Amino acid sequence: MLRTILARLKHGRRTMDFPSRIPRHEALPARYRGRPAIDAARGEGAVIDLGASLFNPEESAAGSGTVFSRDYAMAVRTREGLCTSTGEVELAHALERETRRIFGRSLRLRSVVAGSCGGCEAELVALSNVVFDLARFGVQFVASPRHADGLVVTGAVSRNMAEALAKTYAAMPDPRLVLAVGSCALSGGPFAGSPEVLGRVPAEIPVDLYVPGCPPHPLTLLDALLRLLGRL
Repeated sequence: MLRTILARLKHGRRTMDFPSRIPRHEALPARYRGRPAIDAARGEGAVIDLGASLFNPEESAAGSGTVFSRDYAMAVRTREGLCTSTGEVELAHALERETRRIFGRSLRLRSVVAGSCGGCEAELVALSNVVFDLARFGVQFVASPRHADGLVVTGAVSRNMAEALAKTYAAMPDPRLVLAVGSCALSGGPFAGSPEVLGRVPAEIPVDLYVPGCPPHPLTLLDALLRLLGRL
């Protein structure tokens, strides 16, 4: 037991300070692909869609005219808010006061993988590790939609998963939140145009938070959730 205690003391505190005093654009390595911006070579008036498949290597290699910052904050409240001609977006604003009163200190989320490669889910799992420790903010994932306050949707919504997604949403009690996470849930990602996917969260399920990325970094997800809850 003594050796265990000494080992813990030696390891020290591993959970990162978030939000950190380090500026957002300096918090991650230079190789990190953060919020996209338009390359000046594309000319005036060009528009990019942060919800599209911009982050994968194939798109970048194809000369999309997109450059990447190191800023991890890019989640918004409306789908249209992801389209920008400057690279700047209006970051997600907080929920209404009454909704924050209900969810602000205890938010339970149910994840639905609606046709994904698994990348977004890996980042969601990372939120629970000792580094990011999502639970310290009162946010946890649960197994049943009947115990959930919010629905986290990842994937391009395959036709095989559309009914399961709709039933999961219907099983959640009001009030309920919906978070679309990753390029696939926002636009179909690299699968856009395939007849086997719907290409995004269907319109019948109103989305409260759009989190772009392929996949989004855990800090992007943390920033998005805390902004929604009025904690930033």
